[in-house]
Amino acid sequence: MKWGGNRQSSNVEDRRGSGGFGLGGRGIGIGTLLVALIGGMLFGIDPLTMLSMMAGDGTDARQEQPASPPPPGDVQAAFVSTVLADTEDVWAAIMKQEGSSYREPGLVLFRGATFTSCGRGSASMGPFYCPEDERIYLDLEFFDTLANQLGAAGDFAQAYVIAHEVGHHVQNLRGISQRVNQARARLAPAQANALSVRVELQADCLAGVWAYHSQKSRGWLEEGDIEEALNAAAQIGDDTLQRKSRHAVVPESFTHGTSSQRIHWFRQGLQTGNIMQCDTLETGNL
Repeated sequence: MKWGGNRQSSNVEDRRGSGGFGLGGRGIGIGTLLVALIGGMLFGIDPLTMLSMMAGDGTDARQEQPASPPPPGDVQAAFVSTVLADTEDVWAAIMKQEGSSYREPGLVLFRGATFTSCGRGSASMGPFYCPEDERIYLDLEFFDTLANQLGAAGDFAQAYVIAHEVGHHVQNLRGISQRVNQARARLAPAQANALSVRVELQADCLAGVWAYHSQKSRGWLEEGDIEEALNAAAQIGDDTLQRKSRHAVVPESFTHGTSSQRIHWFRQGLQTGNIMQCDTLETGNL
């Protein structure tokens, strides 16, 4: 992937030096930290939850002060910023054609754990999107896990992961996330999981739509890049992950879809470049 020299997004916030105790760009003093730790021991509450409560929910954090950008020379952060910038360009153009505007998401780099408007975020969750503060949260060590433990190496595999999370932002802007969450609240766990699968597969398809338009405008993909993304989609399918963890495959517990489903929907977006071809919520055949 020939990504060097392209525009980098200004919407990347680097919390990696905060030790995980930053909230929406606001610092937390040592006194506050001590109070949270003592209160957590006294009342049996997770100290991180206490800190979140004491610092506020961070809903308006993006307006309070500018994000701290990654330091110059950080290649991984530069890559993430470049991919995010391209998603901004692609989705702004697509939504303009639809007669709407694109509100750019933030992307937070962190280590271990951090606070979000959706609650405590942990690296063990993998990359995730919080609709409450319209931020994507990413611990860069996930890319090492993706390559070394899950067998999905490559820069375009990483770009696919970022684009998938941006896909959730697009769903949020289009009102899909809110409608789905309302529907899930009325469903039994197995049915709610099935609906979550459809949402995740749609995000895969939207990642493919981005890749289609990105390649069309930039031509920056190299031989093997598409295969990297398809392999990543396969390696993080629910059935594959369950087999790797030596557990039985339990379809009722799926939240993201099988490997074949994830490949199919990413490819659907990649081949068509058409957001209307990503209607996983209505199709009878995933």
